[in-house]
Amino acid sequence: MERVCFRLQVKKEMMPEYIRRHAHVWPDMLEALRQTGWTNYSLFLDESDGTLIGYLETPDLEAAKAGMAKTDVNARWQAEMGQFFVELDGKAPDEGFLRLKEVFYLA
Repeated sequence: MERVCFRLQVKKEMMPEYIRRHAHVWPDMLEALRQTGWTNYSLFLDESDGTLIGYLETPDLEAAKAGMAKTDVNARWQAEMGQFFVELDGKAPDEGFLRLKEVFYLA
C-alpha cells in the first residue's frame, strides 16, 4: 500500500468556501474515489495561511489518479475546485499537488 502525502495552497480569501464545499462532497465523487483506490483519504487545512495537506493510502497512486481521470464526476469536481488554489500552472488540483517525501513512519 502506498502512503501518499501532498501539499497545495488554498487562497486565503477562499478558505471558508473551500471548507464548506468539503463538508458536502458529492456522493458520486466519494464513490468514485473509493472505486479507484483512494482510501484513508484526509485533508488538513492550516487556516492561518491556507496550506492544505492531503494524505491517502492506495495500492498504486498513478492507477488511482488514472482511474479518477476517466470519471465525469472528477472532471466536474476538479473544474470547480481549481479556483480555490494558487500556483497550479494550469493543472487541475489532482495533478498539480506537490507530493511530499516520507522520511519516517512508526508502524
